[in-house]
Amino acid sequence: MTAPSPPLSATLELACELIRRPSVTPVDEGCQELMMRRLQALGFRIEPMRIEEVENFWASHGEQDGPVLCFAGHTDVVPTGPLQAWQHQPFDALIDAQGMLCGRGAADMKGSLAAMIIAVERFVADHPKHKGRIAFLITSDEEGPAQHGTKAVIERLAARNERLDWCIVGEPSSTALVGDVVKNGRRGSLGATLTVRGVQGHVAYPHLARNPIHLAAPALAELAAEHWDDGNAFFPPTSFQVSNLNAGTGATNVIPGELRAVFNFRFSTESTVEGLQKRVEAILDRHGLDYHVEWALSGLPFLTEPGALLDAVAASIKAVTGRETTPSTSGGTSDGRFIATLGTQVVELGPVNATIHQINERVLASDLEVLTEIYYQTLVKLLA
Repeated sequence: MTAPSPPLSATLELACELIRRPSVTPVDEGCQELMMRRLQALGFRIEPMRIEEVENFWASHGEQDGPVLCFAGHTDVVPTGPLQAWQHQPFDALIDAQGMLCGRGAADMKGSLAAMIIAVERFVADHPKHKGRIAFLITSDEEGPAQHGTKAVIERLAARNERLDWCIVGEPSSTALVGDVVKNGRRGSLGATLTVRGVQGHVAYPHLARNPIHLAAPALAELAAEHWDDGNAFFPPTSFQVSNLNAGTGATNVIPGELRAVFNFRFSTESTVEGLQKRVEAILDRHGLDYHVEWALSGLPFLTEPGALLDAVAASIKAVTGRETTPSTSGGTSDGRFIATLGTQVVELGPVNATIHQINERVLASDLEVLTEIYYQTLVKLLA
């Protein structure tokens, strides 16, 4: 007779409940309702914010005076990809023989959401008269366009002068072990679509045409070779990458009349949006191109320097795991870029990110217990 499986911890039970809801961007599938019910039971003031098709909520607990520590995250997940490629169905939420919690969102980031809720439940029970306020800012539109999620909520909070001193975003920041890396900033992201106009014609009569591929190639090569900045102690140098290049009619005997190039800067605090734009346009002008550029700013760089939040997080990781954490600004963008606009100290702390967005996403189940304890200890250090 097989012995019954031991009961799941509170964190794992909640993580499984969340994973079993197929909340592919921007659908929430009741994840936020589940979280709000638990927070309301603790005495949180709950404010749902549906903006366009996106579910969000803001919740707070405690006195208006004093510092505010916010937990931020997203209930939406990326699409599963082919179901037949998964070892276990992506929304079954099970713990395998190796002790891995398997399912879409296990690492990014329903495991973190569960750890946050359980840590806060324990903290409020232990410290009902805690200092300041605990807040939650949760969205279902982080993996998508991210226009009606955290960005829009922050705009509303800013309009009414909400205070937000510290924020822990539950993004999977860890590399090999929980807490080995935390994100204390992110590079900015500036995208552009460049259109270079030529004159269409027959390939046999190039003197009657102007080939935009030939015209643009030297300029693109110069942009790719340009040294934009040296970075600094917190950020690597700014990078430039062309991600798409399109021209032509599909015919082999037609010189195209137009070329379109899509490129992106991931930029440090050593560069500005205006400075990068001017330098790009100066290079394009120098090559005498007939062009148009459409710019798209996804987010400005932000940095949380050593201070109350980073110190508390690092000390909590040390106390729980015995290891020193490494602050990093590497990787893509996150919703932290919107929260930082309020002057908030922002740190991203979550589980190991080895399988995020992949087939067979998974995270070591015991890591979520460790993460819960780190969140709890951080609450104690900042608000007890």
